[in-house]
Amino acid sequence: MKVTKAIKEKQLAILEETYAGAMPELIFNSAFELLISVILSAQCTDKRVNAVTAELFSIANTPEQFLALGQSRLEELIKPCGFFRTKATHILETCQKLVDDFNGVVPESFDELVKLPGVGRKTANVVTSVAFKKPAIAVDTHVFRIANRLQLAIGETPLEVELGLQKVIPREKWSDAHHWLIWHGRKLCKARQPLCSQCPLITVCPSAVKH
Repeated sequence: MKVTKAIKEKQLAILEETYAGAMPELIFNSAFELLISVILSAQCTDKRVNAVTAELFSIANTPEQFLALGQSRLEELIKPCGFFRTKATHILETCQKLVDDFNGVVPESFDELVKLPGVGRKTANVVTSVAFKKPAIAVDTHVFRIANRLQLAIGETPLEVELGLQKVIPREKWSDAHHWLIWHGRKLCKARQPLCSQCPLITVCPSAVKH
């Protein structure tokens, strides 16, 4: 199947219809809580992160309060999320930078966000999009997989896929499309056993036959 511009538009229309209103699964009450949650979500499910942050944010939910916890206590609280030592180090370094450079406030600028320790493009795009309502496409494992399988945007790196998606998706739909792709990956287009027979995109997916 040759994936033309028309097919890509059809793919996006189906995704939009199927996952209209899709929202983040992470539970948060501020830009700072979202930032911490996304850092914790690396190689961890959102459900587990939510279970951890339910307790964590009841104890500390500002950069200053996190710094007061210290490394050992923070590691103990976030241990179920995995890679807890590295994540705790990045979180505390980020909190220190927020206090020193931004008066304890999460910056809205993407360029400032990616300067925070442990914050890459994906995390910065999520915060930019979800917390500050600015158009952005965060490429996680689901978005990367689905974009390549659909040939909506082909790339060997998340950045290549991000730039490719920006070209084919109208800017005003970037943030919504990010959620469509994530939920499609979670529900149907799974990494190992995609549920092609149940997929509304089967007639416009060049990878369907392979699976």
